Amino acid sequence: MYLHLGLDKVINFDDIIGIFDLDTTTVSKNTRNYLAKAEKDGIVENVCYDLPKSFIVCRNKKGEDKVYIAQISSSTLLKRTNYVDSLTNV
Repeated sequence: MYLHLGLDKVINFDDIIGIFDLDTTTVSKNTRNYLAKAEKDGIVENVCYDLPKSFIVCRNKKGEDKVYIAQISSSTLLKRTNYVDSLTNV
């Protein structure tokens, strides 16, 4: 299964480690430090033109990490994965 992040960027659902809301998570100094280090390491890819709303942390099968900055909200991305729906079936 694949997830569309915007700007012609599609990622494999199995590679996703987490989907995070930028407004609520960047309050933490640890998150800000993580994103700053990821930017410095060159693993951040911006997939939006407008104001970013979320970031997605991924790791591919080779063990390479990637952070995507997206203009789509984290709740919308979660709905696209059908993960929230699967929780209600438990």
